[in-house]
Amino acid sequence: MAGDEKMVQDWPLPDTVEDEDAPFWQHANAGELAIQACARCSRLRHPARPMCPFCQSREREWRVMSGHGRIWSLTIPHPPLLPAFMPYAPYNVIVVELDEDPTIRLVGNLVTGPDGRIDELDPHEIMIGEPVHTVFTRMADDCSLVRWVRDGS
Repeated sequence: MAGDEKMVQDWPLPDTVEDEDAPFWQHANAGELAIQACARCSRLRHPARPMCPFCQSREREWRVMSGHGRIWSLTIPHPPLLPAFMPYAPYNVIVVELDEDPTIRLVGNLVTGPDGRIDELDPHEIMIGEPVHTVFTRMADDCSLVRWVRDGS
């Protein structure tokens, strides 16, 4: 995907400089999966937010995760879609629960590697519960997307 310049230009990309989320994207650009944690009660939380929903502390830190998890859910988008995604439908969108805390779930695509296309795997062959780990796809100078590959890949 990263080699297809037109697609990269047309894809909607996240705001990587917004205060609460900026560290997530900085870590992703460095090839790390980091999740915000409460510095008082130590609970992980995603998406990032200024206050802990468990103890209401405003103290926070970022922790690098293993990048391992399991597929918790998946969907197969079909048209109508945003124009940038139309050529790739149908493709997979998965929700992954992290090994460190199964209540922390991230959305992405299952691919065969960092430069894999979102439509390269048959979405009907993806199984809930499959173990996966992160890879990072550079989409812009300041934006690497978190994506997933099957363990052993």
